[in-house]
Amino acid sequence: MRIFTRALFLFLASFIIVVTAQNKKVLDIASYKGLPNGDITQALTKAWEEACSGTDPVRIYIKNGKYRMGDIQMKGPCKAPSIELFNDGTIEAPGDMTLLHGVAQWIRVEYVNNFTLSGHGVFDGLGPSSWHQNNCAKNVNCKMLTMNFGFSFLNNSVIRDVTSKDSKNFHVNVLGCNNIEFNNFKVSAPEDSPNTDGIHVGRSTDVRILHSSIGTGDDCISLGDGSVNVTVEDVTCGPGHGISVGSVGKFVEETPIDKFTVKNCTISNTMNGVRIKTWPAAPGSITITNMHFEDITMNNVSNPVIIDQEYCPWNQCNKKIPSKVKISDVTFKNIRGTSGTKEGVILICSAGVPCENVNLSNVQLTFNGSEVVAKCSNAKPIVTGVAPACEAGATAAA
Repeated sequence: MRIFTRALFLFLASFIIVVTAQNKKVLDIASYKGLPNGDITQALTKAWEEACSGTDPVRIYIKNGKYRMGDIQMKGPCKAPSIELFNDGTIEAPGDMTLLHGVAQWIRVEYVNNFTLSGHGVFDGLGPSSWHQNNCAKNVNCKMLTMNFGFSFLNNSVIRDVTSKDSKNFHVNVLGCNNIEFNNFKVSAPEDSPNTDGIHVGRSTDVRILHSSIGTGDDCISLGDGSVNVTVEDVTCGPGHGISVGSVGKFVEETPIDKFTVKNCTISNTMNGVRIKTWPAAPGSITITNMHFEDITMNNVSNPVIIDQEYCPWNQCNKKIPSKVKISDVTFKNIRGTSGTKEGVILICSAGVPCENVNLSNVQLTFNGSEVVAKCSNAKPIVTGVAPACEAGATAAA
């Protein structure tokens, strides 16, 4: 009886999903002269305007094929109860930066409720043509290149199954969103692509990044200030710089970070594993609390577990002035695998506001067949199970 009831439930759920999809109004961009091997900027703009102004659930459809597209803004608020952009094609950005008119993001979706980006298509930023201009790591006055996606002030939205390839800058910037999910999302860029963070989250609540694969030249996932209740689960990361909280503390107007969970992830051949980083000699004094890193496999990761409150790339600051950012309630649990360095655990906390309640539980990492060591500064971690004991003398990672 239970099996029959469950089968009936699954059938009815599938039926409801199919009927719901069938009830969507479909806008094929081919109807707006958006054809393969052509430029679909105007076609998608017109389709969005029609979808946003109507009162029916809408699916905008891009069929399989290769397309070109300039920068585009899909902006609400919309009258439609939901809008889905379904892409089965490969869409290329302009290789020439001047054709992007100086916009921060190539594809901008803003002020929309119940938005879905889906399909099995690729959004190709053609980054190799511009990466040589990306010197922001060395030059504080650099000109920012264009990101692939900007999702701003979205509510109850989903990005699934699509691929972001070779962005000129960050692949995705999430700002001011509430209840947004990335599912089976793929980011693809080479290890030497500069500043190409996979997904950057800032000032957003209830963000989920699930069952996704991110390989890039910078952080796979990075968390900016104001991020609350963010979950990363079943994600593979690498190449790249790992999964990072920060950097924060550089600006006085920043807001706290709270409730970040990373679990059941695999990180391979990256510069860092799981990391929290804050600027010294900076005015920001926010708090970072309730950070949980659990059930993570490291494969040849240079710095698998690291808190760095002396984050100061290219000597842009004074490390002798301690960070004002307070870090507390951090758990590293069931972290296993191989480290690319002997110091597999580095906890460099602020001398001004030392870390509190940092937990190391069953952290089992090896370097060349031997157990790693933990180096600590201004931190007294609580160690349970198998984990390296803390030694003094921590130094910042390169």
